[in-house]
Amino acid sequence: MTAGLKTIIYPVKDLDRAKALFGALLGVEPYADEPYYVGYKDAGQDVGLDPNGHAQGLTGPVPYWHVTDIRATLAALLEAGAAPLQDVRDVGGGRLIASVKDPDGNLVGLLQDPAA
Repeated sequence: MTAGLKTIIYPVKDLDRAKALFGALLGVEPYADEPYYVGYKDAGQDVGLDPNGHAQGLTGPVPYWHVTDIRATLAALLEAGAAPLQDVRDVGGGRLIASVKDPDGNLVGLLQDPAA
């Protein structure tokens, strides 16, 4: 059902400071560097910085599980007791994301890449 946990998005308040910190940590330049999102790829991991995350109610990093059918996975999680946080939305190029909170309040993100 999943291809694993490959993406984590950090909500940040100061994008420039966060870029300096994650650049030092990862030792790579961002592959995406926009005012609304900065993304790094390192060791098979996608690390994103979202300056709008706090405004969307994110209080900490969101791990994203890569799935093949985001709507079916989201429905299964909701049926299993998760609370909806963000419905399925396209974040560009056909990439879909959604998120829920588990019964303990932990954030669980879902990500579906466009079909190749």
